[in-house]
Amino acid sequence: MFDRRLFKNFDYQLLLIMIVLCLYGLLVISSSTQGLDAADPYAYVRKQALWMAMGMAALLVVISIDYVNYYRWAWYFYAGNLFFLTIVLFIGREGVGAQRWIDLGVFDFQPSELAKVIMVIVLARLLVDYEDRINNLVYTLPSFIYVIVPMLLIFLQPDLGTAMVFIVILFGMLYMAGTPVKNLLAYAGAGLAAFPFFWSYLLPYQRMRLIVFLNPELDPLRQGYQLMQSIIAIGSGGLQGKGLYEGTQARLQFLPEQHTDFIFSVLGEELGFIGGIVLLALYFLLIYRVLKIASFSKDAFGALLCTGVATLISFQVLVNIGMTLSIMPVTGLPLPFMSYGGNSLLVNMISIGLVLNVGMRRHKIQF
Repeated sequence: MFDRRLFKNFDYQLLLIMIVLCLYGLLVISSSTQGLDAADPYAYVRKQALWMAMGMAALLVVISIDYVNYYRWAWYFYAGNLFFLTIVLFIGREGVGAQRWIDLGVFDFQPSELAKVIMVIVLARLLVDYEDRINNLVYTLPSFIYVIVPMLLIFLQPDLGTAMVFIVILFGMLYMAGTPVKNLLAYAGAGLAAFPFFWSYLLPYQRMRLIVFLNPELDPLRQGYQLMQSIIAIGSGGLQGKGLYEGTQARLQFLPEQHTDFIFSVLGEELGFIGGIVLLALYFLLIYRVLKIASFSKDAFGALLCTGVATLISFQVLVNIGMTLSIMPVTGLPLPFMSYGGNSLLVNMISIGLVLNVGMRRHKIQF
């Protein structure tokens, strides 16, 4: 049963920052989707707002359950995660060359998005269980095995970007759990040594994406087209931008995936450098609050949950904005709280719910 006295430790600042990010996203989505549905210019905004409402409901459910229970349920979450990641390969709906969604009638469920937060919970439990042996190179190997299995299932969809998220979450949480840096460097070295093997299994378009980010003009009409249009959009925005709803790259449909993966390009063109700095400041404050709650956590499991969420959000922000600036390869990762997409928004809000949960229960209830 939920105890209202827990609100004494509730981090309202973190919740407010998250809501501001979501509203900022709705504003940019409203501009980037004006020409996508002639019959209803605000159809995408309403759908995203509905997902935001569902995310708030899910967040309330998450914080109402003591996060210690997530430790107990971690392996059930993991088993369910593998089940959905497996069946999506057989019954999933295909779109944009990938098979990532399960049609539930009311909406499309994307298991790979939910897998992100589930792996944070599972790794937090695993690292707590191995806390006394975290310095041993051998005893941290099981954590890689637990990550590789869902990672390969996601890679088969194919979804290279989301698969890479798992490795980054693992390394971030291993570091925060106290794993020696030399061990992490050994793991990274082994991964680099195995890269040629994985390269041979990449699809042609995936290989090209990893190549053209160094030189978008290498394939200007196909894989490099998005990057070139994104650079034009952001560069033309200047300091103050062209103004909301005035961006030509988005309005004239030059920029593909403008409301999802490349929404930062729309923001850069219409709100300029100032709009981008405001967004980065909001992300900085969000991550700061998450890490602050981690530092106040009453146990290692809570601290690892928070650091896992911080790593998850930080990496997605870094890669998404980086790819719009052509300093990162195009991976298809959405911009947290900003990109259009219900599954991504819902999972990010659940992740913040986990952090708020840890913060609420950092002290005993005072009578």
